[in-house]
Amino acid sequence: MHRRGLRPAHRGAAPSRTREPVIDGVSAGRPTAWALRLTAAALMSLAVLHLLPATRVAADGHDPIRLALNEWTSQRISTYLMGTVLAAAGHEVEYVDAPYMDQLDAIADGRIDVAMEFWSTTGSVALDDALAAGSVRIIGDTGMIAREEWWYPIYMKERCPGLPDWHALKACASTFAVPDTAPKGRYLGGPVTWGGFDEERVAALGLDFEVVHAATEADLYSTLEAAVARHQPVLLWVYAPHWAPVRHQGEWVEFPAFTEDCYRERRFDCGKPSGPIWKVGATDLTARFPEATQAIDAFHISNAEMGAMIARVDVDGLTIEETVAEWMAANEAVWKSWLD
Repeated sequence: MHRRGLRPAHRGAAPSRTREPVIDGVSAGRPTAWALRLTAAALMSLAVLHLLPATRVAADGHDPIRLALNEWTSQRISTYLMGTVLAAAGHEVEYVDAPYMDQLDAIADGRIDVAMEFWSTTGSVALDDALAAGSVRIIGDTGMIAREEWWYPIYMKERCPGLPDWHALKACASTFAVPDTAPKGRYLGGPVTWGGFDEERVAALGLDFEVVHAATEADLYSTLEAAVARHQPVLLWVYAPHWAPVRHQGEWVEFPAFTEDCYRERRFDCGKPSGPIWKVGATDLTARFPEATQAIDAFHISNAEMGAMIARVDVDGLTIEETVAEWMAANEAVWKSWLD
């Protein structure tokens, strides 16, 4: 499967998890003292576990629960959050670095037990194949919905009446122009390695826009920050869950609905896909870890909650562990319910 480069977990701007759809099969409350003590203890135990070799066996004779660590911030938050909760309940937890599209094979051959984020927008064919082969299973949805699309800050809606309907862009493309693209509007896409078929969409829909690719994701979202600060025109690729639609009011452009045929037939006259983010695990997970599986199944986070946590890491500079501890201290009743 063709997949563009994956994002690192810690840096100043939000790392990307976005990929093009498959074509032809290619694809803050005040914490209680008890909560603080428990969270701190859990985080310390996980920090130690992360340094241990992958072949160790838990003290009770059972293998640890091995959680996949991918390359983007939300996935690492989901994973460390789940791992911290499991450790607080007395489970051994181990983190295993795994490239996104390789983790299904790693689950199938027993190197990983659980992947906390598998985006239906990027890997549906691979997941369907793995499910059909009986090598993995879906544990449940995370509560998060993957979305990636052209996005604009809300002040641009006044300058381009008719938004978010994509037809409005035909009449006001110049409103989104910058000196380097005028009189054409500028659509700021992600790095070219992200794919996305935006040039093809512009041509298919007859939009008077020039697609300009940011060199890096940090460049993409620093441009957004600068434009919003000055109320300058900007139209760019934003995905969710992400900090941008949490920290800034705005909207996604509403293009014709995505269909598989739109991409398979290479028309590209539709929007990008959207769908659930799954938790995926080994087929024998319940037999080996019944209580942990129940907790993982109960894990549920909204896009807004995750976007706020991503912002704490990628914008405010907290570590993922600090962000997880902060969320747990403020949401004690929530994560304790996962263990019921």
